[in-house]
Amino acid sequence: MSDTTQPPDTKPTPQDNLVTTHHTVTIDGQTIAYTVTTGAIVLKEEAEKKGEDEGASDGEKPKASIFFVAYTKDDVEDPASRPLTFSFNGGPGSSSVWLHMGVLGPRRVLLDDDGFALKPPYRLVDNEASLLDVTDLVFIDPVSTGYSRPAPGEKAKDFHGFTKDVESVGDFIRLYTSRYRRWLSPKFLIGESYGTTRASGLSGYLQQRHGLWLNGIMLVSSILDFQTARFNPGNDLPYILFLPTYAATAWYHRRLPAELQALPLAELLAQVERFALGDYALALLQGAALPAGQRAAIARQLARFTGLTEDYVERTDLRIEIFRFVKELLRGQRRTVGRLDSRYTGIDRDAAGEQFEFDPSYAAIQGAYTACFNDYVRGDLQFESDLPYEILKGLYQSWSYKEFENQYVSVAETLRQAISMNPHLRVHVANGYYDLATPYFATAYTFNHLGLDPSLRDNVAMSFYEAGHMMYVHLPSLHQLKAELAAFVQSAT
Repeated sequence: MSDTTQPPDTKPTPQDNLVTTHHTVTIDGQTIAYTVTTGAIVLKEEAEKKGEDEGASDGEKPKASIFFVAYTKDDVEDPASRPLTFSFNGGPGSSSVWLHMGVLGPRRVLLDDDGFALKPPYRLVDNEASLLDVTDLVFIDPVSTGYSRPAPGEKAKDFHGFTKDVESVGDFIRLYTSRYRRWLSPKFLIGESYGTTRASGLSGYLQQRHGLWLNGIMLVSSILDFQTARFNPGNDLPYILFLPTYAATAWYHRRLPAELQALPLAELLAQVERFALGDYALALLQGAALPAGQRAAIARQLARFTGLTEDYVERTDLRIEIFRFVKELLRGQRRTVGRLDSRYTGIDRDAAGEQFEFDPSYAAIQGAYTACFNDYVRGDLQFESDLPYEILKGLYQSWSYKEFENQYVSVAETLRQAISMNPHLRVHVANGYYDLATPYFATAYTFNHLGLDPSLRDNVAMSFYEAGHMMYVHLPSLHQLKAELAAFVQSAT
């Protein structure tokens, strides 16, 4: 008789997997020796046994394996004197590769000076604009991005939402800070795009859950209030706030009337901003009650500032939606403009369509960043995994915002409260003039409505760049951004 007894259903227990390497880099003429810790830490949660038949035992239950790359400067006698910055990108669903290999890390992807990718094969170069000279750096990949994965038995989708994302990243920050004894170091966050949403959420979570108070937060291409970017019927705010970036884009592609085209970009944008918050906002507020003569005058001015025709502007009901704009501006040339960076142009099969087939500003750099990181992590950092490194996982449509049901997602109030509780918390916001994903004027609107007490308004500073969402791909903007962020970290410590 054969034994049909089945072995118990046991799940493999994930383990930490870390590799340490040593390197040097020269920044501003200073040679810096540094250590890189690359790999995954298992994130656990406390579990209690509730009954005889319960699967969880007393102790800790693995929840996820979080991949990170940490850069720490060597020969630092007192870690409490050395700032520590946690970095992540957005998506939702993006790995941390963009800030890592674009601006902050000691190696960066080589592009041309304007930010356009060279033909393959691609290569890395030493990053003379790295922030490693002023702060240690930890790059975090949230669950399902990079090499980060849920633990066996856990569901990836449970991490794909606003609250769980903030909690898991925040818990990793607490764990890293404890393991590497950095509680007394000045601490910073830097996030890009949805990473700024996450960073603002973390400003509250880290304070309230872990008692971890920050010195500063750096927001690159910020979105804290989604009402400013959702082109829904009845929400006129985005049409107003995107208008200056439409004008900047038209100016860059030389689609404006001669007298506007001759202006420096800053002077042009000052005109457009006044119109956007003045006559244009008042016109949209009136809706169908807007007199015909005023409507015609608004249409003429919109056409003048956007490079579109009066007829087209009129047919949009004076409300130009972003995906229509990126398709329409250069339609006569059978070209589209980028959303992340409207300096870039693309070619669609259907030049008569309503939306572009792809974002040319993402397509232009995706291959270079993907190839360079995959080579770098195995070669220089000596971390090996046969999993695909998920550069940008398609989580945008399935991301859960159940906490904001029947309202627009907003973390502006969380950030306001964090600054009010910790008046030493400072914020720097970096904005690209050619960013149509998170336009600079929408960001300014959000911070102008943050509700900070007048005594705390100087805690927030902004910088602006003649580039797009990832302004650091543009070499002059990269060096400007480095100078701004380095000064911010030094002043906040």
